[in-house]
Amino acid sequence: MRVVELAGIGPGPFAAMVLADLGADVVRVDRPEGAGRLRIDPDHDLANRNKRSVLIDLKADGGTAVVLDLVERADILIEGYRPGAAEKLGLGPDDCLARNPRLVYGRMTGWGQEGPLARAAGHDIGYIAVTGALSMIGAAGGPPIAPANLLGDYAGGSLYLVIGVLAALHHARAGGPGQVVDAAIVDGTAHLTAVIHGMMAGGGWRDQRGTNLLDGGCPFYGTYETADGGYMAVGALERKFYAEFIELLGIADRAPARDDFGSWAALRAAIADRFKERTREEWTAVFGASDACVAPVLSLREAPAHPQLAARSTFLDHGGITQPAPAPRFSATPGAVRRAPARPGADAEEVAHDWGVTSLIGGDPS
Repeated sequence: MRVVELAGIGPGPFAAMVLADLGADVVRVDRPEGAGRLRIDPDHDLANRNKRSVLIDLKADGGTAVVLDLVERADILIEGYRPGAAEKLGLGPDDCLARNPRLVYGRMTGWGQEGPLARAAGHDIGYIAVTGALSMIGAAGGPPIAPANLLGDYAGGSLYLVIGVLAALHHARAGGPGQVVDAAIVDGTAHLTAVIHGMMAGGGWRDQRGTNLLDGGCPFYGTYETADGGYMAVGALERKFYAEFIELLGIADRAPARDDFGSWAALRAAIADRFKERTREEWTAVFGASDACVAPVLSLREAPAHPQLAARSTFLDHGGITQPAPAPRFSATPGAVRRAPARPGADAEEVAHDWGVTSLIGGDPS
């Protein structure tokens, strides 16, 4: 599968990385001036791993024609410009589908292709704010807390774009036409809250932060500080798991009733006090591989050494960088990190040869 990625930042490149991890031949079209790239060393920009890069000035004479030569040979194109920007460059859906009627044209934006905010600037925190998702995260009585840019950019954006372009590609390969996939972060993030909306409609979720079963309102589903300033995560929702939790924690004989909402404050205090009596390492040893559903809260640097993640090789080292391995797992066609992050323009000759696009290196595109 061949993918053309018009350089951008955030969710578009990550979506293209996911496709590349799964084996797609992704060619990233970088711009000479460096627009659309993060201000970090390209060698550490992991969103560009498993890709190849060519430099094309889209505003220079002939630049658009070279990209269209790539498009003609591609299965998927991914762009993350504001609505209308690709059209101005001569690389909009009409231009590309005219050249390649089976092309899947993936558009990654925050607000979508239409609506009053479609052309407005924005970032993850604003997108998840208007969908209601941000309102759920944080302690009761405190401000909402943004979960980095994982929820909007990558979950509601990148992964929905991947789902969309693969579904559209399946349709095209079954004999259907190419089409445009409009992946908006607001749409994807709203979609992620579907089950919560159902719970709210059924009276099982309050539209108030920090007061529900899964948002920190419940004393046996949350995080607790340990004696050394670390934290343990508790998710003992089911009764049998909860029974094992309070037994191992050592408060089974004095814990307030879990079903008495009026006692939840006292139960939370009892759990918190007990956790502060030992270090995170000590509590990790206590709960071990039990069914109490308790785990240490690890930092990004600590995570790769966790026994379960280490056993599964969830993280790997490639090019001197510790990084997450491709996911999910396949029994017959496993993903792999094959190439270090692409340096802008480093692969023009290789791509020209493999894709048969000599215009990349100044040859006759015919």
